[in-house]
Amino acid sequence: MSLTFHWFLPTNGDSRHVVGGGHGTPATVSGRDRPPTVAYLSQIARAAEELGFVGALTPTGAWCEDAWLTTAMVSQNTERLKFLVAFRPGFVSPTLAAQMASTFQRQTGGRLLLNVVTGGESHEQRAYGDFLDKDARYRRTGEFLQIVKELWAGGTVDLSGEHLHVEDARLARVPDPVPEIYFGGSSPIAGEIAARHVDVYLTWGEPPAQVAEKIAWVRGLAEKEGRSVRFGIRLHVITRDTSEQAWAEAHKLLDGFDPETVKSVQAGLARSESEGQRRMLALHGGSRDGLEIHPNLWAGIGLVRGGAGTALVGSHDEVAERIAEYHRLGIDEFVFSGYPHLEEAYWFGEGVLPRLAARGLWRHPFAKPAAPASQVPFTS
Repeated sequence: MSLTFHWFLPTNGDSRHVVGGGHGTPATVSGRDRPPTVAYLSQIARAAEELGFVGALTPTGAWCEDAWLTTAMVSQNTERLKFLVAFRPGFVSPTLAAQMASTFQRQTGGRLLLNVVTGGESHEQRAYGDFLDKDARYRRTGEFLQIVKELWAGGTVDLSGEHLHVEDARLARVPDPVPEIYFGGSSPIAGEIAARHVDVYLTWGEPPAQVAEKIAWVRGLAEKEGRSVRFGIRLHVITRDTSEQAWAEAHKLLDGFDPETVKSVQAGLARSESEGQRRMLALHGGSRDGLEIHPNLWAGIGLVRGGAGTALVGSHDEVAERIAEYHRLGIDEFVFSGYPHLEEAYWFGEGVLPRLAARGLWRHPFAKPAAPASQVPFTS
């Protein structure tokens, strides 16, 4: 089985510095260095496609451009790359979301993946008119996914749930293929939703021992539902020809963190209701000391960025070994990013992926199979 790699579309802007934001905090000023134009994002997407990434994650929230609209435009400038569109179920009706996904599949040739984000910050949700508490949002997500999946299967849906109510809901045209659903969450109710509905459970980049615990937890819940799920991990990456070069780049990023910005971001993230965000904050405690929390796993990004806050840092060989280590735990999909996203895609794609291919862990998803010897034209 070949590992699957996804890249990231920085719809909050890009930079040679870390662009902060997320989980209720605004994007930092560095996001203005390379504005998230369709032209620039398409450049990243085409690079990712050429290098062998299967898809590209696009975030959701008030701090970035809308994921649905942006990926719809960028998709017209690519051929094979899929788009892992993050969206929040509470902001759109399940029938409309199912219809949007179906349209996206037809117009892109089946290149949609969905990252369902329940929303961990009540103050941000309220800005969009959503006043449910966190547990209620997760219960609504469960109802939402039940409706959407039945619609995609071609059914007519009548459901009067705790939060959602639809009557005689159906689609004129179902998506082909049905988009796979990606989902993350560290709270007990998040695990229940994942076990019942999702295809891929995503975790942020915690140390391997903690990731192993999460995998065992979700796998056990899914087995009780008579289901199985795949597992993925979301990380940043800084990979270079030598370990020294990679760590020099990490330290350069750290030196660019303004102390007041770090203080402000950490104060904002401390108010987060997200269990996953709490776990991210615990990895560094707001301190610049002891940021290598596992060999080649650096927690520095989380000082100024909400959500995924860790990076794999090291030589191409070291990063490849860390990927293999996570794979041995049960991780088959990796969602990476790096600053700036265009250049880092090439560092990873040209440095790490060939090493994983040599180990039999990866093959280019878009490479044409070699022709049989009998079909190779003879030349004199």
